[in-house]
Amino acid sequence: MQILVFGIGGVGGYFGGKLAQAGAKVSFVARGQNLKALRENGLTVKSYLGDFRIPQVVVSEKLSDFKTPDLVLLCTKSWQLEAVAKSLKPIIHKETVLLPLQNGANNYDKLAGVLPKSHVLAGLCKIISFVEAPGVISHPFFEPEIVFGEIDNQLSKRVIEIQNLFIDAGIKTVVPQNISLAVWQKFLYICTVSGLGGLTRVPIGTLRSDPFLRKLMMDTALEIQQLANAKNIPLTESDVETIFRIIDSQDPQTTASMQRDIMAEKPSELDDFNGYVTTEGKKFGIETPANSFIYHCLKPMEQRARKL
Repeated sequence: MQILVFGIGGVGGYFGGKLAQAGAKVSFVARGQNLKALRENGLTVKSYLGDFRIPQVVVSEKLSDFKTPDLVLLCTKSWQLEAVAKSLKPIIHKETVLLPLQNGANNYDKLAGVLPKSHVLAGLCKIISFVEAPGVISHPFFEPEIVFGEIDNQLSKRVIEIQNLFIDAGIKTVVPQNISLAVWQKFLYICTVSGLGGLTRVPIGTLRSDPFLRKLMMDTALEIQQLANAKNIPLTESDVETIFRIIDSQDPQTTASMQRDIMAEKPSELDDFNGYVTTEGKKFGIETPANSFIYHCLKPMEQRARKL
């Protein structure tokens, strides 16, 4: 199976590296200093589960340099997905499978809006990793996991094949009974903490211990639950309680990746997180004052980061 990893940050670098380490045929799309480092020194992953290095990496910034992929792992940011899908059109074949692993509630919809639905799976990952230096991925803790499936939850032949591929590479893999619910459960957590973290510029320990900020996080989460239910996604109050247990259990200095992008004045997933809840809330007649407040406070900074 020819595997193409599009985006070699913390997610693509770790999972692509694990697949390559296991002997899979993996290629990477990279640019700039990352591309140069990967060509010269290969890929290094520093993991608490065991460091490893892939000395020779198949990598390019040009899709035309790659063989037609059977599986594409999409590890970019959610706001880049539509452009990535368009760029992939010339090199995929009729059975190529695209698996999105980034945060966001509507990644499947974005891909299916550009490419035939038959190419697209729904998915997410759970991992704490980042680029330490060009060509070097740091994975300090938490056992990574890929969660994916067909959008109709059928246990198809291709899902089983990809699951076995991941398991053989030592990647914890889950095919849930309801992949849309799993996507929204992850979105519930990441959207609840990311925007408010970016707005306040404080770590999760401060967000959860300040009574006003904790209530604002709770309001954000409850609005997401309401929207999910309007879309027939069975998020429950129990799911909200679960994400707050996760919030309360994390290292107090934890920050979300979107928060770090905002603080670094980089383009972020704001429109796909709190902005998405705000926009979709209007469509479904759901009031979203907490998400709207966070979104509109951050929007001028997002526009500046994107030079709009």
